[in-house]
Amino acid sequence: MPKDHGIGASTKRREDIRFLTGRGNYTDDIAIHGQAAAVFVRSTVANGKIKSINTAKASAMPGVLAIFTGEDFKDVGGNPAGWLINSRDGTPMREPKRPVLAHGKVRHVGDAYAAVVADTYAQARDAAEQLADDTVIEELPAIIDMAAAIANSSNRVHDEIPDNLCYDWGWIEDNRAKVDAAIKSAPHVTTLELVNNRLIPNAMEPRASIGEYFPGTGDYKLTTTSQNPHLTRLLVAAFVLGIPENKLTVVAPDVGGGFGSKIYHYGEEALVLAAAKKLARPVRWTAERSESFLSDAHGRDHVTKIELACDKEGNFIAFRTETMANVGAYLSNFATVTPTFLHGTLMAGPYKVPNVYVNVKTVFTNTAPVDAYRGAGRPEATYSLERVIDKMCRELGLDPFEVRRKNFVTTDMFPYTTPVALAYDTGNYHATLDKAMEMADVAGFEKRAAASKAKGKLRGMGLSTWIEACGIAPSHLVGILGARVGLYDAATVRVNATGNISVMVGAHSHGQGHETVFPQIVASKLGVPESSVEIVHGDTSKIPFGMGSYGSRSLAVCGVAMDKALDKIVAKGKKIAAHMLEASEGDITFADGKFSVAGTDKAKTFGEIAFSAYVPHNYPLETLEPGLEETAFYDPANFTYPAGAYICEVEVDEGTGKVDVVAFHCADDFGNIMNPMIVEGQVHGGVGQGIGQALCEFTTYDENGQLLTGSYMDYPMPRADDVPFYNVDYSCQTPCTHNPLGVKGCGEAGAIGSPPAVVNAVIDALQRGGHTHVKHIDMPVSPSRVWSAING
Repeated sequence: MPKDHGIGASTKRREDIRFLTGRGNYTDDIAIHGQAAAVFVRSTVANGKIKSINTAKASAMPGVLAIFTGEDFKDVGGNPAGWLINSRDGTPMREPKRPVLAHGKVRHVGDAYAAVVADTYAQARDAAEQLADDTVIEELPAIIDMAAAIANSSNRVHDEIPDNLCYDWGWIEDNRAKVDAAIKSAPHVTTLELVNNRLIPNAMEPRASIGEYFPGTGDYKLTTTSQNPHLTRLLVAAFVLGIPENKLTVVAPDVGGGFGSKIYHYGEEALVLAAAKKLARPVRWTAERSESFLSDAHGRDHVTKIELACDKEGNFIAFRTETMANVGAYLSNFATVTPTFLHGTLMAGPYKVPNVYVNVKTVFTNTAPVDAYRGAGRPEATYSLERVIDKMCRELGLDPFEVRRKNFVTTDMFPYTTPVALAYDTGNYHATLDKAMEMADVAGFEKRAAASKAKGKLRGMGLSTWIEACGIAPSHLVGILGARVGLYDAATVRVNATGNISVMVGAHSHGQGHETVFPQIVASKLGVPESSVEIVHGDTSKIPFGMGSYGSRSLAVCGVAMDKALDKIVAKGKKIAAHMLEASEGDITFADGKFSVAGTDKAKTFGEIAFSAYVPHNYPLETLEPGLEETAFYDPANFTYPAGAYICEVEVDEGTGKVDVVAFHCADDFGNIMNPMIVEGQVHGGVGQGIGQALCEFTTYDENGQLLTGSYMDYPMPRADDVPFYNVDYSCQTPCTHNPLGVKGCGEAGAIGSPPAVVNAVIDALQRGGHTHVKHIDMPVSPSRVWSAING
């Protein structure tokens, strides 16, 4: 019988009731008395010198309260990159200032160089349009192509960086000569050049911010769409505005999706705070969707050459990659780590390959900044590996299933340290592959292919086996890798006198289901109803310090902090129970919500202990404090390493090039499962985004730096008829060995494993259909690209 409550139960999401009934509380829903509206004036050219901004006409327009330009912020700090990455020769990366508003120069279309604040949004918008007309920007040649950006030293995104290069990173540099030699002497080398296409995150809710200032105390409050309120507070206070951190409260209410693009601090957040102080009234801003396309941090955008060396039987000898990664016009907070340590350290995959070397050059261009997007570096690594492995199998006439099987790290090899310095603690990659093959009925594929052929379609099957390093932490490791913050998390468990429980967590929920899963853990641990547990998050004035939700870290880091705080609650409850039951603390046991004296029938319920904690009439107060509230911080010893095998089947129409995903099977190892239904939902969402990248999503700038895919008319998002019914399994569980819950991460998995599975399936369909000249098609494998490949 399936469980109906506690850990392992498919409990329905509690938060969905308010979302589905229209009772969510998003930033744009919040109306504060006296609030003014901000509108940003954004560059219409990709590269240009700001010659003049004449504010006279706009300032005189009805309702205008203030106009801000880059000049107003030239003496404040800039938004820093969160990770310091050194080039392979040891020199530190180039880190140009990212201002609140562009000053002196604009560097991408959509770069904000001024802001208008007025009584109403309509008034602010009218004045912003006037201000744009009264601004003179000398347009310069745009730098769009990464190779050209490095080669042309006379044209610069930032004047102080002559080659437009942020860093030239090698991992691990000591491996380089050994890998070069291994490839030179290998019996077979497969080479593949590919593009990991730039994506634009499209959350349901666009970015929005409300700034407030309280002159009586000098306090600020920022309500904003953030995955990471504490990081936003840290960056705005310490690095941008230069105010005491305790004087700023950041609140992230309901957030309608993030996918990484809402981890970071953006200049709009600092602007509304500065405007609120100047005007002594609240200031709000909500992005239009067109602004989001232009100014939200984009994702991916790698150009890679990968080489796979092997013997004639397909045993891997070495991987070598050279990647150019686009960081856009400015460094966003995670921009430097995504193409390096979140990408390069996964270039061994789940394989026992002895030699790996990764070179990454990150390049400034006149495009929107690029940062972490669901999976953040891990999808890029997996795509490169799984595509080149498939190409090698075709070149040598080998079975792609068996080649992966023979190269897997085996269960007797754990813990296993890869040549790119990750220590996998546990896994069973053969089990997930076997399960995926069973789910997909690989043996029956030929019959299905024949049925597709009979209706004029080419059918193909694609495999992807993947591994992810997630639960982003631990601090000691990420510190070595260049992180400028710690990546621990925290939780406070407050048991109230009547027995209901408030849990304050540093993780932020914007679709993950924390308000459902965290109570399941609390209920299982304390033996109380889940309905008695409230999860509090998203308000830096109420919660302990936390590093937010991204990198599949919420449960593996914050959830474990909560678990440790619960251990402290139980430990104190035993002290209280020992006093109440007149027994030795060592004789007190706790199970099923009761504190009992071992070997007797003497017991107190959890509720009785909680009430007694707040009514300490006869406590020995010198040794036993009143109250029942505990806080724990958790900094894990290692990443967690979920892994899996994905099998995709597609049908291709030769006449049009249209690809239909007709089946998708996911066999994942997420360690212990807290809520199966939520795990399935996370996988579904990730696979949907991965299919979107593989089939249709693509960001295009023209040679002048104009975004050609700046709306849903031009940027195709996956729709219901683009995705199949997903077949998801998570039974191949190898619990994480270094956290007490035994959990790994599941939120990014689908986006990591699915793109190569889809593309491998398309290439397989074309090869089976006689189009053997088609070795590779870059994502998205749109109808036009497939048709062009078929027709040479």
